[in-house]
Amino acid sequence: MKRTEKTTTFLVLLLVAVLALAGCVRQNPEGDSGTVTDGGTVGEGAHTFAFSVVDAEGNKTVFAVHTDEETVGEALLKNGLIAGDAGAYGLYVKTVNGITLDFEKDGKYWAFYVEGAYAAAGVDATPVTDGADYMFKAE
Repeated sequence: MKRTEKTTTFLVLLLVAVLALAGCVRQNPEGDSGTVTDGGTVGEGAHTFAFSVVDAEGNKTVFAVHTDEETVGEALLKNGLIAGDAGAYGLYVKTVNGITLDFEKDGKYWAFYVEGAYAAAGVDATPVTDGADYMFKAE
């Protein structure tokens, strides 16, 4: 075999190995590498939705929330999954699933998502929709 053929063969085998290893890494749906944990079922009520928390390391915890509350914010507050301060623009969420982020101290905040898209309204103004996916992600 010529040297260029050996080099090409080596590069092809290296590429195959890299692609094979890349498939072994488990990533959560947001593209962050990290663990996915089942947070279980919380609350009681006629309405059910999925609630995910993605922390600063990319670890994801998923809850099934049952509620009779009108808004996602009320349901999460009642079940102790979020806490924050009331302000002129609604609830400023600082703590999610026991993790506190303070933008002034660490440059991170909790971003609220509905069905995978950045929310158009705050958590306390978002009505509960059965079967919907809501998420707070550290950003």
